Amino acid sequence: MKKFEERLTRLEDLAERIKEPELGIEEAFAVFEEGIKLAKGLEKDLEKIEGKVELLINQPVAATDKPELTLFDQPGEF
Repeated sequence: MKKFEERLTRLEDLAERIKEPELGIEEAFAVFEEGIKLAKGLEKDLEKIEGKVELLINQPVAATDKPELTLFDQPGEF
């Protein structure tokens, strides 16, 4: 499997290519089909990444972490 960035670049290339006026209908369809497959794959990858980010954000604080009890940088400062 290619890297995400490589596949995204390929999708961008296909998007430019399909705009070419001299592109025949069969070739345009092949470009479109490849683009759709790439887009769906990239979307799935993004969903996986979003899921991992959500897990990291919602991960509970470790029990060994001590809470920060001071409100100011130095004690006694008001």
